[in-house]
Amino acid sequence: MTEKWEIRLSGTGGQGLILGGIILAEAGIIDGYNAVQSQSYGPEARGGASKAEVIISRQEINYPKIGEADILLAMSQQAYDKYSPSVKEGAILIVDSTLVSNTGESNGQNIYRIPITELAKKETGREMTANIVALGAIVGVTQVVSEEALKEAVLDRIPAGTEEINLKALQAGLSAGTALH
Repeated sequence: MTEKWEIRLSGTGGQGLILGGIILAEAGIIDGYNAVQSQSYGPEARGGASKAEVIISRQEINYPKIGEADILLAMSQQAYDKYSPSVKEGAILIVDSTLVSNTGESNGQNIYRIPITELAKKETGREMTANIVALGAIVGVTQVVSEEALKEAVLDRIPAGTEEINLKALQAGLSAGTALH
């Protein structure tokens, strides 16, 4: 891992990105790093703009907000259009190709197009597991946290009785991300 990762998970309300940010930060802590998570969403909540920001660092974290992201997850075209200009040079962009069709020029970023929502529907029959597929894809591409820590954090945070379906979603994302890296 690099010294510090600044990660922005973006999409629309109802996609589970806030929970995704909490899980990713917890996985960082399980791996022994410092981690902080913050979130914001539009007044519409479900269907409006939503983002979660996570910083995972070997060093102390003095400010919980990120400026330019090292990793951007875009789960909607609106989120991609809004946040892709504010990433670091050489950043990793993971886009849900089910919902994001126009990514334009890469401008030096590494763009990974993964059909996250489609994978969620195919593997679990539930679109609502797309956030867990996305977390798997992020870790598959970047190794920002260990797969073991991510699995533990997912199991800590999901509702009881959904373990099997969420582990299927996680594995689908890990496989898709690893295949592209």
